[in-house]
Amino acid sequence: MPVELSYLQAIILGIVEGLTEFLPVSSTGHLTITEQLLGLPVDAPAVTAYTAIIQIGAIAATFIYFARKIARLLIAWVTGMVNPQARQQHDYQLAWAVIVGSIPVGLVGFALKDVIGGPLRSLWVVAGALIAWSAVMWWAEGRHDQIASAGEQRGEGAVTLRDGVIIGLVQCFSLIPGVSRSGATISAGIARGIDRVTATELSFFLAIPALTAAGIFEAVDNRDAVMDLGVGQMLVGIVVAFAVAYASIAWLLRFVAGNSLRSFVWYRIGLGILLVGALWAGGISAT
Repeated sequence: MPVELSYLQAIILGIVEGLTEFLPVSSTGHLTITEQLLGLPVDAPAVTAYTAIIQIGAIAATFIYFARKIARLLIAWVTGMVNPQARQQHDYQLAWAVIVGSIPVGLVGFALKDVIGGPLRSLWVVAGALIAWSAVMWWAEGRHDQIASAGEQRGEGAVTLRDGVIIGLVQCFSLIPGVSRSGATISAGIARGIDRVTATELSFFLAIPALTAAGIFEAVDNRDAVMDLGVGQMLVGIVVAFAVAYASIAWLLRFVAGNSLRSFVWYRIGLGILLVGALWAGGISAT
């Protein structure tokens, strides 16, 4: 039976996607909760694909916000491929860190796509991951404070290929709804000794290939089901997600410049407990 999606629902989902995609609170978790509250079948292929496709709006926001820096990294990477001397530049190393760091989540996501789009699309999983990953984020902040106090914190010019590999591997945990892709990558970055702003920007760069691949794959794999939702609704969701995501990127960069991620930890724990209570009481169904 085709899933019906109204324009109002498309707008709401676009807002939720834009607000939560780059904040360390789990966009997939929030979208799953919102879809359930809107009465949508969260495990339906069309709904799963729609939530991935509207991420295109968030990707576009990242491209536009960081257009100059992305162009700079791309030029450095291309130049370094043909000029050995250019390979010593920091931008060349950073570009490779992003490229290598993007590979693990793509491989794992493709291998476990049926599990991710099926059994893991449960609000019990979301609630558990929201709470459990909060402990990792709290530990990462403590680790960051120790490194900063020792004066060993690193900036953009000191990001290494090893950083990219490790952060990319940790990003795979974000395939579990409720963990948060940005929560995983930023936590991994600051735990590695990278300052919060640089770790956050690196998280944005790693999002581009991950979200682009997910959106394209879901659009192609479930094209018929997505078309049943309505092209207009899909475009509205993408546009709304773009506008809200752009504002969220600007806000988060200002926030992390002078604040830790601990406030997000408390939010995640509170939401997780609230969700467990609602599920336990039968106020909302898990799928």
